[in-house]
Amino acid sequence: MIELSHYPVIYEQKVAWGDMDAFGHVNNVQYYRYIESARIEYFDALNVFAEETLTVVASSQCKYLKPVFYPDQLKIYTRTDEMRNSAIRMHYVLYSEQQQQIVADGEAVVVFVDKINMKKMAIPESLRQKIMALESQVGNYLK
Repeated sequence: MIELSHYPVIYEQKVAWGDMDAFGHVNNVQYYRYIESARIEYFDALNVFAEETLTVVASSQCKYLKPVFYPDQLKIYTRTDEMRNSAIRMHYVLYSEQQQQIVADGEAVVVFVDKINMKKMAIPESLRQKIMALESQVGNYLK
């Protein structure tokens, strides 16, 4: 059972009519766009874009548990599950207001890159502390 109270950022996403495909449900590509928006909301909460680093998604995946249909409102619960030297592993849970259940589960590894030489870099200590502080507010204690 996923404990949603342990996710510090909750992004709300309205499902648009144009998000659906020929089969009448939200196209699988849209889930990645929803997750991207949730990731940006998370990074905005940390003021990441003011740092001397860029973020690059090294890998991502999404498990589709239930189809989503228009109209709906999704809540995308977002957190960091693991902090490495130069990357974080993020987790996303997509919850349908219409269905009152989790409809998808995603993960991404995000690498921090130096803005000048475009090579991976250690997560700046100040940013590392911000991530740990944000996560600890909901009982998700990172090392």
